Amino acid sequence: MPGKVHVTVGAIAGAIALTVSGCGTAGDSSTGRTQGDATLAFAVQSAPNSLDPAQLHDGTQRYVWASLYDTLLYIDNDGEIQPSAAKSWEYSDDARTLTLNLRDDLTFSDGDPVTSDAVKTTLERTRDTPGPQQGNLSAIESVGTPDEHTAVLKLSQPDPNLLVSLAYGSGVIGDPDTINDKRTALNPIGSGPYVLNREETVDGSKYVLERRDDYWNVDAYPMKTVTVKVIQDRTALFNALLTGELDAGTVDPTQAKQVSGSGFTLTKVDGVTVGGIVIADREGVVAPPLADVRVRRAINLAIDRQGIVDAILRGQGQPTTQPFNPSSPAYQADLNDDYPYDPGKARRLLAEAGYPNGFSITMPATVYVQPLQPTLTQALADVGIKVDWEPVPAQQSGQTTRWGMYFNLGGVAPPSRTTELYFSESGSQNPFGTRDPELDALLRKLAPETDLDKANQLYREINDFAVKDAWLAPFFLQSTTWATASGIKYVGGPESLNDIRVFGVGD
Repeated sequence: MPGKVHVTVGAIAGAIALTVSGCGTAGDSSTGRTQGDATLAFAVQSAPNSLDPAQLHDGTQRYVWASLYDTLLYIDNDGEIQPSAAKSWEYSDDARTLTLNLRDDLTFSDGDPVTSDAVKTTLERTRDTPGPQQGNLSAIESVGTPDEHTAVLKLSQPDPNLLVSLAYGSGVIGDPDTINDKRTALNPIGSGPYVLNREETVDGSKYVLERRDDYWNVDAYPMKTVTVKVIQDRTALFNALLTGELDAGTVDPTQAKQVSGSGFTLTKVDGVTVGGIVIADREGVVAPPLADVRVRRAINLAIDRQGIVDAILRGQGQPTTQPFNPSSPAYQADLNDDYPYDPGKARRLLAEAGYPNGFSITMPATVYVQPLQPTLTQALADVGIKVDWEPVPAQQSGQTTRWGMYFNLGGVAPPSRTTELYFSESGSQNPFGTRDPELDALLRKLAPETDLDKANQLYREINDFAVKDAWLAPFFLQSTTWATASGIKYVGGPESLNDIRVFGVGD
């Protein structure tokens, strides 16, 4: 089994921000909370679309489903892959076989043991079922079960993102006896630390979770009852925080002083979200100018990143030219010097590329880009690029071949996951399926690499290529500030998953 694998995983912030509240129970009279009997209530902006393993979304929905299901592996608050349902794992020399050794004390919420058959059933079902997790398991040809506590994954090709995927929604373990039943979408039988209290749960509005005291890792979950509420209005959440209805939550800089004055502790977590333009049409299919690297570099030079951080994020972030968090092994600080704010140089590059008078381009006006829309319109117009914004429904992100480039806001991810999303031919942030000989060579080297140091060097080279070839135009890494009252503490970091373990009890 490899040692610790360092990754970067961040909570979704900004437009997908969340607020948390806690309710006291018997214990210390000053806080109402002690290890083992505390209760906690979250408020998130969107409900889980489904609790079916094949339909799980990563992000804030994870707070619900990760409470009901074990994942085979786990990414801790320090961003390192750790054992979970699988107590150990080992790759073959050619990285085409992954052997998972399961714990022998795992049980489902109905009391049945969790065996390798459950792992096989869930993984193969998710692989074969259209849904958010299907692509993450596409390299799995078959799952063998030589005994009840061993699962052997045979791969069609090495997949450097597989271990991380097994710590995300792709790695949950469902009950093979009921996984295809209708109940699974709303009230699954899982192997996780909590079960749904169906009497108090209101689907789409409130999810009440009761801890399983027979869970193998129960000490990692001090909250006896967790309530996940769906509240879309952040002003209402902030007001509830001030009135004491909620005792933990994210706040922006304009709210922080008032919250701090009310006795809350503020914890700033840097670099949890990356925002910027994905310059997707690198072959000029719908936007011919973008096929020229000089145009893509000009777009990067047109952006006043520090100005955006200061004026729009109110200092809650840092400028960047790359999609990786500074704690990621793929991050290279010197790449942030590649694109200083230089409209003059941007105009010269456009002229060299054959666009002395600039050009027009259409971008999707998603909910994520609205706060930045006037700034981006002006910045690009200043160098000769006229943006026509096309409104799109709130649920759409712009990741299609309709637009040559689009603004994207999302949580930072492990190097393997970021590489898969942005740079693989089938990645969701590479909608045109762009390929490049230099990048392909790096990806081929990466695929079978199981040596961590060598893999991290390849991630740095991939990052260097992407910045210099201007596949993207990242602007900022956004920070989040948590406010917590006495008795609840935030213990997560930029690498943390959206998991109840980011909250602790005590002062």
